[in-house]
Amino acid sequence: MTNPEAEESRAEDAAAERLAQAVRAAEQALIEFEIAVETFRVEVENFSRLHHQRLGPMYARLDELDALIAEAVAARSGDAEDLRRAREARALVQPMPQVEELFGGWMDSEGLSPEATAMLTERPVRPPKRVRPSDEARRAYRELVRKAHPDLAADEADRQRRETFIVRVNAAYADGDEALLRQLAEEWAAGPLPAQRRASRGEELYERLEWLAERKEMLAAVAAELESSAIGAMIKMAPEDPDGLLAEIADGLLGQIAEREAHLASLVG
Repeated sequence: MTNPEAEESRAEDAAAERLAQAVRAAEQALIEFEIAVETFRVEVENFSRLHHQRLGPMYARLDELDALIAEAVAARSGDAEDLRRAREARALVQPMPQVEELFGGWMDSEGLSPEATAMLTERPVRPPKRVRPSDEARRAYRELVRKAHPDLAADEADRQRRETFIVRVNAAYADGDEALLRQLAEEWAAGPLPAQRRASRGEELYERLEWLAERKEMLAAVAAELESSAIGAMIKMAPEDPDGLLAEIADGLLGQIAEREAHLASLVG
């Protein structure tokens, strides 16, 4: 003879287990999505910094040549319209405010500019050597995040430990520091093991799923903003080799500079 209460209890347990599996799957999917978003954020940040550092002087040189050419034309013609164009071109020769507006300031994962971080830590600002950290650094970063992500915390103390650790992981990845990432991996492996997650009640699991969905929606908005930015759009042009894209842009700017210098020489020579 079956026991209705026992049958109902087993059904509830089975439903709770299915829901728990759904929560675990959603957590892992969210972590992978966060890894992808953070990886792209680092690429956008590094590309923006390198674009400004490497190509800024070229843009400034082009502005200066445009002003010199316009002034040479105006000096030859004396035309009022040419004189107006020369004044406008000269007014554009500044410390590149238009480029700053286009690419914006770059922030680290804590919302601080590198200059601000350097002031707080008394360390010099170190620009990235390349847009995208090495494959080894990317593999180490992904593995660390998958193991130490705060969403896998068993309790509040574990969450705080993980959040503090992930901040260090993000900083090492942004610098492309493979050695530090290896040290962090060893540190995490030697640390206390996270406690086994206890079975949650159905209501708590539903709340967890709702939070995960909200978190993913927020990350999707961040990803969309990154992809629609000027720098993000440029990286999408060469997703496999963003560093090569910088070199290609530099070659194009050098060609434009050479053309303008030749034009200027013909006007004043």
